[in-house]
Amino acid sequence: MSGNAVQSAARRRIEQSELDAICARHDRLWQAKPGGARAVLAWLDLSGLSLRGRNLADADFAAANLTGTDLSGAKLDNATFFGADMQDCLLVEASLRRTDLRGACLRGADLSGADLFEADLREGAIAAADAKLGFRIVEAKSRNDTQAHGACLAGANLERSKLTGIVAVAADFSDAIMKDCKMVRANLKQASFRGADLSGADLSGADLSGADLRDAVLVGVKSAMWRTDGANMAGTLTDERSSGSPVGKMPAAEMLAEHAQWCETGGAEGRPSVFDGVDLRALRSIHGYNLTALSARGAVFYGLDMEGVQLQGAHLEDADLRSVNLKGADLRGARLARARLNGADLRGAQLGPLMITADRLLPADLTGACLRGTDLSGADLNRAILTGADLSRAVLFGASLRQADLSEAITKGARGLETRDAVA
Repeated sequence: MSGNAVQSAARRRIEQSELDAICARHDRLWQAKPGGARAVLAWLDLSGLSLRGRNLADADFAAANLTGTDLSGAKLDNATFFGADMQDCLLVEASLRRTDLRGACLRGADLSGADLFEADLREGAIAAADAKLGFRIVEAKSRNDTQAHGACLAGANLERSKLTGIVAVAADFSDAIMKDCKMVRANLKQASFRGADLSGADLSGADLSGADLRDAVLVGVKSAMWRTDGANMAGTLTDERSSGSPVGKMPAAEMLAEHAQWCETGGAEGRPSVFDGVDLRALRSIHGYNLTALSARGAVFYGLDMEGVQLQGAHLEDADLRSVNLKGADLRGARLARARLNGADLRGAQLGPLMITADRLLPADLTGACLRGTDLSGADLNRAILTGADLSRAVLFGASLRQADLSEAITKGARGLETRDAVA
Protein backbone atom coordinates (compact mmCIF):
# COMPACT_ATOMS: atom_id res chain seq x y z
CA MET A 1 0.00 0.00 0.00
CA SER A 2 1.35 3.43 -0.84
CA GLY A 3 1.09 6.64 1.12
CA ASN A 4 0.12 8.33 -2.15
CA ALA A 5 -3.43 7.01 -2.03
CA VAL A 6 -6.04 9.54 -3.22
CA GLN A 7 -9.80 9.72 -3.42
CA SER A 8 -9.88 8.32 -6.92
CA ALA A 9 -7.55 6.25 -9.01
CA ALA A 10 -8.29 8.44 -12.03
CA ARG A 11 -5.20 10.30 -13.21
CA ARG A 12 -5.46 13.97 -14.12
CA ARG A 13 -4.27 14.69 -17.66
CA ILE A 14 -1.79 17.51 -18.11
CA GLU A 15 -0.46 19.00 -21.31
CA GLN A 16 3.13 19.56 -22.41
CA SER A 17 3.07 23.28 -21.51
CA GLU A 18 2.07 22.56 -17.88
CA LEU A 19 4.68 19.81 -17.68
CA ASP A 20 7.37 22.16 -19.00
CA ALA A 21 6.46 24.72 -16.34
CA ILE A 22 6.77 22.07 -13.58
CA CYS A 23 10.17 21.03 -14.94
CA ALA A 24 11.33 24.66 -15.05
CA ARG A 25 10.47 25.11 -11.34
CA HIS A 26 12.31 21.84 -10.57
CA ASP A 27 15.36 23.19 -12.41
CA ARG A 28 15.23 26.39 -10.36
CA LEU A 29 15.15 24.32 -7.18
CA TRP A 30 18.27 22.44 -8.23
CA GLN A 31 19.99 25.70 -9.12
CA ALA A 32 19.00 27.20 -5.74
CA LYS A 33 17.13 30.02 -7.48
CA PRO A 34 13.96 31.72 -6.19
CA GLY A 35 10.67 30.18 -7.24
CA GLY A 36 11.96 26.62 -7.34
CA ALA A 37 9.83 23.63 -6.37
CA ARG A 38 10.24 19.87 -6.47
CA ALA A 39 8.44 18.19 -9.39
CA VAL A 40 5.52 16.22 -7.92
CA LEU A 41 3.91 14.33 -10.79
CA ALA A 42 2.28 11.55 -8.79
CA TRP A 43 -1.06 10.29 -10.12
CA LEU A 44 -0.83 12.43 -13.26
CA ASP A 45 -1.34 11.31 -16.85
CA LEU A 46 1.86 12.14 -18.74
CA SER A 47 1.37 9.59 -21.52
CA GLY A 48 3.00 10.47 -24.81
CA LEU A 49 4.63 13.65 -23.49
CA SER A 50 8.34 14.50 -23.69
CA LEU A 51 10.76 14.79 -20.79
CA ARG A 52 13.75 14.10 -22.98
CA GLY A 53 17.03 15.20 -21.41
CA ARG A 54 15.33 16.82 -18.40
CA ASN A 55 16.83 16.95 -14.92
CA LEU A 56 14.16 15.39 -12.72
CA ALA A 57 16.35 13.87 -10.02
CA ASP A 58 14.36 13.32 -6.80
CA ALA A 59 11.06 13.92 -8.62
CA ASP A 60 7.87 12.06 -7.62
CA PHE A 61 6.19 9.98 -10.36
CA ALA A 62 4.35 7.56 -8.04
CA ALA A 63 1.37 5.92 -9.78
CA ALA A 64 1.78 8.25 -12.78
CA ASN A 65 0.77 7.18 -16.28
CA LEU A 66 3.94 7.39 -18.39
CA THR A 67 2.80 5.15 -21.24
CA GLY A 68 4.84 6.07 -24.30
CA THR A 69 6.48 9.02 -22.54
CA ASP A 70 9.92 10.04 -23.82
CA LEU A 71 12.44 10.18 -20.95
CA SER A 72 15.51 9.46 -23.10
CA GLY A 73 18.68 10.89 -21.59
CA ALA A 74 16.79 12.27 -18.59
CA LYS A 75 18.41 12.51 -15.16
CA LEU A 76 16.09 10.60 -12.82
CA ASP A 77 18.43 9.66 -9.98
CA ASN A 78 16.65 8.98 -6.68
CA ALA A 79 13.27 9.66 -8.29
CA THR A 80 10.15 7.74 -7.23
CA PHE A 81 8.23 5.69 -9.81
CA PHE A 82 6.44 3.44 -7.31
CA GLY A 83 3.50 1.79 -9.07
CA ALA A 84 3.91 3.91 -12.21
CA ASP A 85 2.60 2.71 -15.58
CA MET A 86 5.69 2.94 -17.80
CA GLN A 87 4.62 0.69 -20.65
CA ASP A 88 6.42 1.48 -23.93
CA CYS A 89 8.26 4.29 -22.13
CA LEU A 90 11.50 5.55 -23.74
CA LEU A 91 14.33 5.64 -21.21
CA VAL A 92 17.30 5.22 -23.56
CA GLU A 93 20.55 6.38 -21.88
CA ALA A 94 18.56 7.75 -18.94
CA SER A 95 20.17 7.96 -15.49
CA LEU A 96 18.09 6.11 -12.88
CA ARG A 97 20.67 5.62 -10.15
CA ARG A 98 19.08 4.49 -6.88
CA THR A 99 15.63 5.16 -8.35
CA ASP A 100 12.53 3.60 -6.76
CA LEU A 101 10.84 1.53 -9.48
CA ARG A 102 9.00 -0.86 -7.16
CA GLY A 103 5.82 -2.14 -8.73
CA ALA A 104 6.36 -0.08 -11.89
CA CYS A 105 5.12 -1.66 -15.11
CA LEU A 106 7.92 -1.57 -17.71
CA ARG A 107 6.26 -3.76 -20.31
CA GLY A 108 7.81 -2.94 -23.68
CA ALA A 109 9.88 -0.07 -22.24
CA ASP A 110 13.23 0.78 -23.84
CA LEU A 111 15.96 1.22 -21.21
CA SER A 112 18.88 0.40 -23.47
CA GLY A 113 22.08 1.95 -22.17
CA ALA A 114 20.33 3.30 -19.07
CA ASP A 115 22.14 3.59 -15.74
CA LEU A 116 20.14 1.77 -13.05
CA PHE A 117 22.88 1.43 -10.45
CA GLU A 118 21.29 0.28 -7.16
CA ALA A 119 17.80 0.90 -8.56
CA ASP A 120 14.91 -0.88 -6.84
CA LEU A 121 12.72 -2.87 -9.25
CA ARG A 122 11.17 -5.23 -6.74
CA GLU A 123 7.50 -6.16 -6.59
CA GLY A 124 5.10 -3.61 -5.18
CA ALA A 125 1.47 -2.59 -5.23
CA ILE A 126 -0.20 0.77 -4.98
CA ALA A 127 -3.67 1.29 -3.54
CA ALA A 128 -6.26 4.02 -3.87
CA ALA A 129 -9.39 4.81 -1.88
CA ASP A 130 -12.54 3.26 -3.32
CA ALA A 131 -16.13 4.22 -2.41
CA LYS A 132 -17.31 0.58 -2.42
CA LEU A 133 -14.22 -1.41 -1.53
CA GLY A 134 -12.46 0.96 0.83
CA PHE A 135 -9.14 0.42 -0.90
CA ARG A 136 -8.33 -1.27 -4.15
CA ILE A 137 -5.08 -2.17 -5.85
CA VAL A 138 -4.34 -0.03 -8.89
CA GLU A 139 -2.78 -1.95 -11.78
CA ALA A 140 -1.38 -0.69 -15.03
CA LYS A 141 -3.80 -1.01 -17.91
CA SER A 142 -3.36 -4.36 -19.69
CA ARG A 143 -0.55 -5.27 -17.33
CA ASN A 144 -1.51 -8.93 -17.19
CA ASP A 145 0.99 -9.57 -14.40
CA THR A 146 3.91 -8.86 -16.71
CA GLN A 147 5.91 -6.23 -14.86
CA ALA A 148 8.69 -5.92 -17.42
CA HIS A 149 7.55 -8.23 -20.21
CA GLY A 150 9.55 -7.53 -23.34
CA ALA A 151 11.41 -4.58 -21.80
CA CYS A 152 14.72 -3.67 -23.42
CA LEU A 153 17.61 -3.16 -20.99
CA ALA A 154 20.39 -3.94 -23.46
CA GLY A 155 23.67 -2.44 -22.31
CA ALA A 156 22.06 -1.02 -19.16
CA ASN A 157 23.95 -0.66 -15.89
CA LEU A 158 22.04 -2.66 -13.28
CA GLU A 159 24.92 -3.15 -10.87
CA ARG A 160 23.66 -3.82 -7.32
CA SER A 161 20.07 -3.20 -8.39
CA LYS A 162 17.16 -4.97 -6.70
CA LEU A 163 15.01 -7.12 -8.99
CA THR A 164 13.78 -9.69 -6.49
CA GLY A 165 10.52 -11.20 -7.69
CA ILE A 166 10.46 -9.20 -10.92
CA VAL A 167 8.50 -10.55 -13.88
CA ALA A 168 10.67 -9.90 -16.93
CA VAL A 169 9.57 -12.58 -19.40
CA ALA A 170 11.34 -12.22 -22.77
CA ALA A 171 13.10 -9.05 -21.60
CA ASP A 172 16.40 -8.05 -23.24
CA PHE A 173 19.34 -7.77 -20.81
CA SER A 174 22.02 -8.42 -23.45
CA ASP A 175 25.41 -6.86 -22.60
CA ALA A 176 23.95 -5.39 -19.41
CA ILE A 177 26.16 -4.86 -16.35
CA MET A 178 24.40 -6.81 -13.61
CA LYS A 179 27.17 -7.32 -11.05
CA ASP A 180 25.85 -8.14 -7.55
CA CYS A 181 22.28 -7.75 -8.79
CA LYS A 182 19.50 -9.29 -6.63
CA MET A 183 17.10 -11.38 -8.73
CA VAL A 184 15.81 -13.85 -6.17
CA ARG A 185 12.72 -15.71 -7.40
CA ALA A 186 12.61 -13.56 -10.54
CA ASN A 187 10.63 -14.77 -13.56
CA LEU A 188 13.15 -14.46 -16.39
CA LYS A 189 11.76 -17.01 -18.81
CA GLN A 190 13.03 -16.61 -22.37
CA ALA A 191 14.91 -13.45 -21.41
CA SER A 192 18.17 -12.61 -23.19
CA PHE A 193 21.31 -12.22 -21.10
CA ARG A 194 23.69 -12.69 -23.99
CA GLY A 195 27.05 -11.15 -23.12
CA ALA A 196 25.72 -9.78 -19.82
CA ASP A 197 27.99 -9.53 -16.79
CA LEU A 198 26.16 -11.25 -13.91
CA SER A 199 29.18 -11.75 -11.66
CA GLY A 200 28.14 -11.99 -8.02
CA ALA A 201 24.43 -11.83 -8.88
CA ASP A 202 21.88 -13.62 -6.68
CA LEU A 203 19.66 -15.77 -8.89
CA SER A 204 18.42 -18.07 -6.14
CA GLY A 205 15.08 -19.54 -7.09
CA ALA A 206 14.98 -17.58 -10.37
CA ASP A 207 13.29 -19.09 -13.42
CA LEU A 208 15.58 -18.82 -16.46
CA SER A 209 13.81 -21.45 -18.52
CA GLY A 210 14.54 -20.92 -22.19
CA ALA A 211 16.76 -17.91 -21.47
CA ASP A 212 19.67 -16.94 -23.71
CA LEU A 213 22.83 -16.86 -21.56
CA ARG A 214 25.38 -17.21 -24.33
CA ASP A 215 28.74 -15.63 -23.46
CA ALA A 216 27.35 -14.34 -20.15
CA VAL A 217 29.64 -13.92 -17.13
CA LEU A 218 28.34 -16.08 -14.26
CA VAL A 219 31.32 -15.82 -11.92
CA GLY A 220 30.32 -15.97 -8.26
CA VAL A 221 26.61 -16.32 -9.08
CA LYS A 222 24.26 -17.67 -6.39
CA SER A 223 22.16 -20.24 -8.20
CA ALA A 224 20.46 -22.33 -5.50
CA MET A 225 17.21 -23.80 -6.83
CA TRP A 226 17.28 -21.80 -10.04
CA ARG A 227 15.68 -23.21 -13.18
CA THR A 228 17.60 -23.26 -16.45
CA ASP A 229 15.53 -25.75 -18.46
CA GLY A 230 16.21 -25.17 -22.14
CA ALA A 231 18.52 -22.21 -21.44
CA ASN A 232 21.39 -21.64 -23.87
CA MET A 233 24.56 -21.37 -21.79
CA ALA A 234 27.14 -21.76 -24.54
CA GLY A 235 30.34 -19.83 -23.88
CA THR A 236 29.42 -18.75 -20.35
CA LEU A 237 32.26 -17.84 -18.02
CA THR A 238 31.87 -19.40 -14.57
CA ASP A 239 33.96 -20.19 -11.50
CA GLU A 240 34.39 -23.81 -12.53
CA ARG A 241 34.79 -23.55 -16.24
CA SER A 242 36.68 -21.39 -18.66
CA SER A 243 37.78 -21.69 -22.19
CA GLY A 244 41.38 -22.23 -21.16
CA SER A 245 43.65 -23.95 -18.67
CA PRO A 246 43.76 -22.56 -15.12
CA VAL A 247 46.75 -20.39 -14.34
CA GLY A 248 47.24 -22.29 -11.07
CA LYS A 249 48.76 -25.17 -12.97
CA MET A 250 51.73 -23.13 -14.14
CA PRO A 251 54.25 -20.71 -12.53
CA ALA A 252 52.53 -17.69 -14.06
CA ALA A 253 54.14 -15.01 -11.88
CA GLU A 254 57.63 -16.31 -12.62
CA MET A 255 56.85 -16.61 -16.32
CA LEU A 256 55.56 -13.04 -16.48
CA ALA A 257 58.62 -11.76 -14.61
CA GLU A 258 60.89 -13.60 -17.04
CA HIS A 259 58.99 -12.15 -19.97
CA ALA A 260 59.29 -8.64 -18.56
CA GLN A 261 63.05 -9.17 -18.10
CA TRP A 262 63.32 -10.43 -21.68
CA CYS A 263 61.57 -7.27 -22.92
CA GLU A 264 63.63 -4.87 -20.82
CA THR A 265 67.01 -6.42 -21.74
CA GLY A 266 66.25 -6.78 -25.43
CA GLY A 267 66.30 -10.54 -25.18
CA ALA A 268 69.65 -10.79 -23.36
CA GLU A 269 68.04 -12.17 -20.20
CA GLY A 270 64.78 -13.92 -19.35
CA ARG A 271 62.63 -15.53 -21.98
CA PRO A 272 59.33 -14.87 -23.74
CA SER A 273 56.20 -16.43 -22.26
CA VAL A 274 53.28 -18.07 -23.99
CA PHE A 275 49.84 -18.00 -22.34
CA ASP A 276 47.74 -19.19 -25.27
CA GLY A 277 44.39 -20.49 -23.97
CA VAL A 278 45.28 -19.93 -20.30
CA ASP A 279 42.79 -18.68 -17.69
CA LEU A 280 44.66 -15.80 -16.00
CA ARG A 281 41.88 -14.55 -13.70
CA ALA A 282 43.60 -15.82 -10.56
CA LEU A 283 46.39 -13.27 -11.01
CA ARG A 284 43.97 -10.40 -10.21
CA SER A 285 46.56 -7.76 -11.14
CA ILE A 286 49.40 -7.39 -13.61
CA HIS A 287 49.45 -3.61 -13.17
CA GLY A 288 52.26 -1.93 -15.13
CA TYR A 289 53.92 -5.15 -16.42
CA ASN A 290 56.03 -4.99 -19.57
CA LEU A 291 54.52 -7.77 -21.70
CA THR A 292 55.57 -6.59 -25.13
CA ALA A 293 55.01 -9.26 -27.82
CA LEU A 294 53.23 -11.57 -25.34
CA SER A 295 51.41 -14.49 -26.90
CA ALA A 296 48.04 -14.98 -25.16
CA ARG A 297 45.67 -16.07 -27.92
CA GLY A 298 42.30 -17.12 -26.50
CA ALA A 299 43.45 -16.39 -22.93
CA VAL A 300 40.99 -15.28 -20.23
CA PHE A 301 41.85 -11.94 -18.61
CA TYR A 302 38.35 -11.15 -17.32
CA GLY A 303 38.30 -8.53 -14.55
CA LEU A 304 42.09 -8.18 -14.26
CA ASP A 305 43.78 -4.92 -13.28
CA MET A 306 46.03 -4.26 -16.28
CA GLU A 307 46.40 -0.52 -15.93
CA GLY A 308 49.49 0.80 -17.69
CA VAL A 309 50.53 -2.63 -18.96
CA GLN A 310 52.74 -2.71 -22.06
CA LEU A 311 51.40 -5.06 -24.70
CA GLN A 312 52.94 -3.66 -27.86
CA GLY A 313 52.66 -6.16 -30.70
CA ALA A 314 51.01 -8.72 -28.39
CA HIS A 315 49.04 -11.63 -29.83
CA LEU A 316 45.65 -11.39 -28.14
CA GLU A 317 43.43 -12.84 -30.82
CA ASP A 318 40.16 -14.30 -29.41
CA ALA A 319 41.19 -13.28 -25.87
CA ASP A 320 38.56 -12.56 -23.20
CA LEU A 321 39.34 -9.05 -21.93
CA ARG A 322 35.87 -8.19 -20.64
CA SER A 323 35.66 -5.76 -17.69
CA VAL A 324 39.47 -5.43 -17.70
CA ASN A 325 41.15 -2.25 -16.48
CA LEU A 326 43.43 -1.19 -19.35
CA LYS A 327 43.63 2.51 -18.55
CA GLY A 328 46.72 4.01 -20.11
CA ALA A 329 47.84 0.64 -21.47
CA ASP A 330 50.19 0.51 -24.46
CA LEU A 331 48.58 -1.73 -27.08
CA ARG A 332 50.28 -0.31 -30.15
CA GLY A 333 50.36 -2.89 -32.90
CA ALA A 334 48.53 -5.45 -30.76
CA ARG A 335 46.61 -8.23 -32.52
CA LEU A 336 43.14 -8.17 -31.02
CA ALA A 337 41.10 -9.75 -33.79
CA ARG A 338 37.80 -11.19 -32.41
CA ALA A 339 38.87 -10.32 -28.85
CA ARG A 340 36.08 -9.58 -26.37
CA LEU A 341 36.52 -6.22 -24.72
CA ASN A 342 32.93 -5.60 -23.57
CA GLY A 343 32.85 -3.16 -20.67
CA ALA A 344 36.64 -2.80 -20.58
CA ASP A 345 38.21 0.46 -19.41
CA LEU A 346 40.55 1.67 -22.15
CA ARG A 347 40.61 5.34 -21.23
CA GLY A 348 43.79 6.92 -22.53
CA ALA A 349 45.04 3.63 -23.95
CA GLN A 350 47.37 3.60 -26.95
CA LEU A 351 45.99 1.56 -29.83
CA GLY A 352 47.83 3.28 -32.60
CA PRO A 353 50.50 1.79 -34.92
CA LEU A 354 53.77 0.31 -33.66
CA MET A 355 56.89 1.49 -35.51
CA ILE A 356 58.86 -1.60 -36.59
CA THR A 357 61.39 0.15 -38.78
CA ALA A 358 61.78 3.67 -40.09
CA ASP A 359 59.41 2.90 -42.96
CA ARG A 360 57.23 0.14 -41.48
CA LEU A 361 54.28 0.54 -39.13
CA LEU A 362 52.31 -2.29 -37.54
CA PRO A 363 48.71 -1.13 -36.91
CA ALA A 364 46.64 -2.39 -34.01
CA ASP A 365 44.30 -5.04 -35.40
CA LEU A 366 40.81 -5.18 -33.83
CA THR A 367 39.10 -6.90 -36.74
CA GLY A 368 35.77 -8.30 -35.55
CA ALA A 369 36.55 -7.39 -31.93
CA CYS A 370 33.66 -6.91 -29.50
CA LEU A 371 33.88 -3.46 -27.91
CA ARG A 372 30.26 -3.08 -26.79
CA GLY A 373 30.05 -0.63 -23.91
CA THR A 374 33.84 -0.19 -23.81
CA ASP A 375 35.16 3.12 -22.51
CA LEU A 376 37.69 4.39 -25.05
CA SER A 377 37.65 8.02 -23.93
CA GLY A 378 40.87 9.74 -24.97
CA ALA A 379 42.27 6.56 -26.53
CA ASP A 380 44.67 6.66 -29.48
CA LEU A 381 43.11 4.59 -32.28
CA ASN A 382 45.02 6.17 -35.14
CA ARG A 383 45.35 3.76 -38.09
CA ALA A 384 43.67 1.02 -36.03
CA ILE A 385 41.94 -1.72 -38.03
CA LEU A 386 38.36 -1.92 -36.73
CA THR A 387 36.85 -3.73 -39.69
CA GLY A 388 33.63 -5.42 -38.60
CA ALA A 389 34.24 -4.48 -34.94
CA ASP A 390 31.21 -3.99 -32.70
CA LEU A 391 31.38 -0.56 -31.05
CA SER A 392 27.74 -0.46 -29.95
CA ARG A 393 27.26 1.88 -26.98
CA ALA A 394 31.03 2.40 -26.74
CA VAL A 395 32.25 5.70 -25.23
CA LEU A 396 34.73 7.50 -27.50
CA PHE A 397 34.83 11.10 -26.27
CA GLY A 398 38.20 12.58 -27.13
CA ALA A 399 39.38 9.41 -28.90
CA SER A 400 41.58 9.85 -31.96
CA LEU A 401 40.57 7.78 -34.99
CA ARG A 402 42.72 9.34 -37.69
CA GLN A 403 42.94 6.94 -40.66
CA ALA A 404 41.28 4.19 -38.58
CA ASP A 405 39.48 1.57 -40.67
CA LEU A 406 35.85 1.41 -39.54
CA SER A 407 34.48 -0.38 -42.59
CA GLU A 408 31.52 -2.61 -41.65
CA ALA A 409 31.95 -1.63 -37.98
CA ILE A 410 28.79 -1.48 -35.83
CA THR A 411 28.54 1.90 -34.13
CA LYS A 412 24.90 1.99 -32.97
CA GLY A 413 24.57 3.94 -29.74
CA ALA A 414 28.28 4.83 -29.65
CA ARG A 415 28.88 8.15 -27.89
CA GLY A 416 31.49 10.74 -28.80
CA LEU A 417 32.38 9.00 -32.06
CA GLU A 418 34.05 11.33 -34.57
CA THR A 419 34.67 9.65 -37.91
CA ARG A 420 35.73 12.63 -40.00
CA ASP A 421 39.29 11.34 -40.46
CA ALA A 422 38.43 7.64 -40.30
CA VAL A 423 37.99 5.25 -43.23
CA ALA A 424 34.34 4.18 -43.37
